[in-house]
Amino acid sequence: MVRVKFFAILKNLASREDAQFDIGSGIKLKEFIGMIEKEFPKVGEMIRSKRVLISVNHEIGSDEMLVKDGDEVGILPPFAGGVKGSSMVRVQKEDFSIDEEINRVKASSGGIGGIVVFLGIGRGTSRGRSIKQLDFEHYPGMAEKKLHEIREQALKDFDIKEVDIVHRISKIGIGENIVLIVVGAAHRADAFKACKWCIDELKRITPIWKKETTPEGEIWVEEHP
Repeated sequence: MVRVKFFAILKNLASREDAQFDIGSGIKLKEFIGMIEKEFPKVGEMIRSKRVLISVNHEIGSDEMLVKDGDEVGILPPFAGGVKGSSMVRVQKEDFSIDEEINRVKASSGGIGGIVVFLGIGRGTSRGRSIKQLDFEHYPGMAEKKLHEIREQALKDFDIKEVDIVHRISKIGIGENIVLIVVGAAHRADAFKACKWCIDELKRITPIWKKETTPEGEIWVEEHP
C-alpha cells in the first residue's frame, strides 16, 4: 500500500487527511497521480492546474519516479512559508525567546562580530481583510529536513559563522511570534545577505502553510509577499 497525505486546503478538497492505494509491484509517479485525480477530482483540478507539488518520501518527485509499496506520497499546495534535530533548527508550538536564540548564536563562535535577526509576527490585516487568528500547519519530517538544508546551504554559501532557525506551528495570535532567523558573522554585510536568503528560501521550499481566520471565514494562503 502507498499512503497519500493531503495538506492545508487539499484536506478540505479531499474531505480527509490521507488515503491508501494498492498499486501492486510499483508504477511511475505520473501514473499514480492519475489514480489520485480519479479518486479525488477536486484535488485533481489543482494538480492539473500546476498549483501543487508532489513529494515521495519527503523528496520532490518527478514524473518518471517509481512509486512502490510502503512509500509515502505528499500532495503539497503552495507553501506559505522541523522533528527537533540540531538545536539550531526547530519547529515547535510554543513561543521562543529572542534573547535566548541570539545568545545561542553568540556562544557558537568567538569570531562573530555582528548578528542579524529576522522576526516574523502575526499580522492583523491581509489583502484588505481583518485577521482574527493564524494557524500554521507543516509536513512533519519534510519541513524539518528542508530547514536543515537551508541552514547547511547558508553556512556553505555565505561567509557566516552560525544560523539559528525557529518556526512555530498551530494557532498563532495577532502580534505573536511566528518565525525567527538569527545569523552570526564576522561582518554585518555577510550576516544581512545570509539572513535575507534564509527567509526567502524558507518561504520558497519549506512545506509550511498558513490559514487566516477572518470575519468572512477561514482562508488558506497560497502565496506570500
